[in-house]
Parts: sequence; C-alpha cells; structure tokens
Amino acid sequence: MAGADLKAQITARAEALGFDAIGFTAATLPEAARERLNEYLTAGYHGGMGWMEERAEQRAHPQALWPKAVSVISLGLSYAPPGDALANLTRPEVGNISVYARNRDYHDIIKGRLKTLAQFIAARGEGVKVFVDTAPVLERPLAAQAGLGWQGKHTNLVSRTHGSWLFLGEIFTTLHLEPDAPHPDHCGSCTACQSACPTGAFPAPYQLDARRCISYLTIEHAGPIPEEFRIAIGNRIYGCDDCLAVCPWNKFAQAGREQKLAAREDLTAPLLAGLAALDDTAFRAKFSGSPIKRIGRNRFARNVAIAIGNSLTPALLPAAETLATDADPVVAEAGAWAANRITLKPER
Repeated sequence: MAGADLKAQITARAEALGFDAIGFTAATLPEAARERLNEYLTAGYHGGMGWMEERAEQRAHPQALWPKAVSVISLGLSYAPPGDALANLTRPEVGNISVYARNRDYHDIIKGRLKTLAQFIAARGEGVKVFVDTAPVLERPLAAQAGLGWQGKHTNLVSRTHGSWLFLGEIFTTLHLEPDAPHPDHCGSCTACQSACPTGAFPAPYQLDARRCISYLTIEHAGPIPEEFRIAIGNRIYGCDDCLAVCPWNKFAQAGREQKLAAREDLTAPLLAGLAALDDTAFRAKFSGSPIKRIGRNRFARNVAIAIGNSLTPALLPAAETLATDADPVVAEAGAWAANRITLKPER
C-alpha cells in the first residue's frame, strides 16, 4: 500500500490544479448504498432518467464499473457564489439560472484537471480512469466515504468548509492508497433544505423525488411541465438552488476561486424578454460552452415561457404570445399558458 508521502504528493498536485477538497477511499461501497439506490429506483423517484436504472449495478459497485479499481480519489471544486444565490427570485422580469450554470460547463473544467492529475499516477505504471458526473458513479457516497463531507437531507454533499457548493469528480486507480476516515453527518435536527423546496420534492429526510424537483423539471424533463408545479417554479429557468442555498453550513464557505465558473454578467439576471426571442442559432451562440446548451433551445424556451407566465407582467405578454405560436408544440403550449396567466392576472 502506498504511503502517506504519495498521498501528500497527490494532494499537493490536486490543490495546485485548483481543487478545493480531496479525499481517498477504497473502490467499494457498503451494501447499504446499493439498497438505498434500489429503493430510490423502485419508488420511481428517478422519473424519466432511465439511464440510472439501466446501469444500477455499476453505479452501486465501483468495481462493477471497472474491476481493476482498488482506490478512489474523490475531489471537490467549490462554486460557492459571492452573494445571495436566491436574489433573483423576487425579480419577475428576469430569469433565474442556477449559480453553477452561469458560465462554463463544469464537466469540461474538472475533467481536464482530473486527467492532468491522473497522468501523475499513470506515470508510476498504475491504471487510472477519471469520471465527472456523466458515468454511473455514486459520487456523493464515495465523497462522504473519502471524508469530503456528508450527504445532507437534501441528498447533496455538505462540507464543513464549503457548504453545499462542491462539484465532484473521481479518479479510479489500481494504486493501493490508505483510505481517509468517512465524514460523519452534521445535519442534526435541521430541516431548512426540506422546508425551502418550492415543490415539496423531499418525501423524507435524505430522499429526493426528482419528479417534483425543479432542477429535474427544467433540465432533465423533456415534455410539458406538469401544471401542478408551474406556479411554484416562479422564474427559475434552469435549475434550482433553494435547498442548497439555505444550508446553514454555507456560512463557512468562501466564494469559489475558479474564474471560469464566475457568473457571466449576461447570465446573472437575464431579461426574460430577450431570452424568449432566441431562436436555435442565437441560443447556441449565447450558451456555447455552457451546460445550458445541453438541454436545447426548445426545452429552454419552454422554461422561459413558464417564467413569463409567472411574472404576471403585461409588458411580457407579447413575448408569451409569440412563444404560443412556436413550431415546437411543447413551447407553444407553455407560451399559451403564460399568455393566459398574464391576461387573467390571477393571485400570485
């Protein structure tokens, strides 16, 4: 087994690359992790994310994904915002974009750095594989097991140093590394994250029903957004930060250092009228290099239409009416809903 000196070298290199947290653990997970995943899938909480079920065995067992894996190096990169992540929610004329998506795609940033760090390990003749979110890896349980933090009641990782604002990435390796101690749960009796959820997406502590989650509905969900959730979505046009932002442990977090994740001025509080006017070409140009580009113009326009409807702002009625004539039927339906809501001026 590699000694503390090698772990110190890996840690130093990770910090030099800009990572804010690093931990080491065995490439195994307890049976409880598999049981929780199976319960989640059986309950249907994954919604339309069928890929979670298709590769559940690999997700629950790191060595099923790569049999040669011995150790996992878990790394975190802070994207903590410098101010109030929820400040835009009271501004009906603008769209609110989750703070992680206001600049470059974190997948690209983290994966490049993981590869650089992995090269140091590979130079010792060891096998390595890097993962960032897109592979069947239970990132948060592995990160907790590696000592980076604990899974909070909102199911995301919470760090005593970085709060709820850590992107995660992993290096699987054939190298034998001494595991770090797992991090204990420090949520205590706090239920702030659950109380903050606009759509009641937490059926119980440490459980998330994605079918009710605004992040899922605005990003992963492809069809019309169920009407029962539309008003609660407010002006959230890509993702939702509510359960993360209210976590008390955020008070210890310093603003993220990575400039490629710092909010672009045009994405900090974008006007809904301008976003509604984007055709496919303009959408692709505006969100080039952004995670938002992944959902495509039509899904984004659907989200913008719902935010416009929730604005109850007469000045945005022409934008809603234009979207109601969109060639995409899902966009058109959302636009018609928005126009009708503004015209009727219901109670907020």
